[in-house]
Amino acid sequence: MRTPSVYIAEELMPYLRARIAEILYREGLRQARIAGYLGITQAMVSKYLGGNYKRPPVDVASLLDSLAEDIARLILLGASRDEVVAFTSRKLFELFSSGKLCGHYSSYAGVSEETCRALFSSAMVGGALEEMKLALRELLSLPGFSGLIPEVRSNLAYAPPGAKSPADVIAIPGRITLVKGRPYALPPEPGASKFTASLILAVTERNPEIRSVINVRLDAKIKKALSKANLNVVQVKTGGMSDEEAIDVMAKLFEEKTWDAVLDEGGEGVEPLVYIFGRDPLDTVKKVKAILGVMG
Repeated sequence: MRTPSVYIAEELMPYLRARIAEILYREGLRQARIAGYLGITQAMVSKYLGGNYKRPPVDVASLLDSLAEDIARLILLGASRDEVVAFTSRKLFELFSSGKLCGHYSSYAGVSEETCRALFSSAMVGGALEEMKLALRELLSLPGFSGLIPEVRSNLAYAPPGAKSPADVIAIPGRITLVKGRPYALPPEPGASKFTASLILAVTERNPEIRSVINVRLDAKIKKALSKANLNVVQVKTGGMSDEEAIDVMAKLFEEKTWDAVLDEGGEGVEPLVYIFGRDPLDTVKKVKAILGVMG
């Protein structure tokens, strides 16, 4: 029987480990250290770096390439092995539960795609809170992030699969603020935001691929950095609108196109802000890092 666990072990993990090894090696990690993180021998790392591994179909490889980048970033950030294993397991589960891997798995195992989806649809995707904690830790460590925090302060929000209301959205209680010039945040928790949570829920309803958002300051320097970072941006002006109207205006932008950032010029009594969107908190933080990287 070719169960999902066998499929993961035989078809996904060799390629995923190889891509992680390539990224870590490119970042300067030694083969022995890479082997320790991946739980394989140094000889196997050398084999992977030599390109000696099986490649899955292009669409599956694309999904795993993205996951490998996230896992490598966690390792480089200093995440523990327990955190890396938990994160990898959650992400693979999400790829199954969303149906993205079911087409390939059904061919591999000789079962229907409906059977594949049924295997995962009854289980809840756990660990979203831990994922937010990892993303927040990276965000707060970014050099220059304090300069992006607006007067109204920032919030990072995540609507995990199954989120139905703001009470299900994980965010930062009291938002991210500055304490003695440094960014500070309480641990994330469900139901900690109203506006940001409602915004990401409305966007996710239009585009299920987008599940995370953070708001930062908007000025000429940041606007220029958004362009230099090659992010897809769109501009709106919500001054004079109610929260519900502003959310509806921004969410409708995602009905036909995926945007990395929405620039809200604000208006009377409304501070100009940038809302940066991602498929998950780590993806959102990655875009913040890209902006800071080109600001100089």
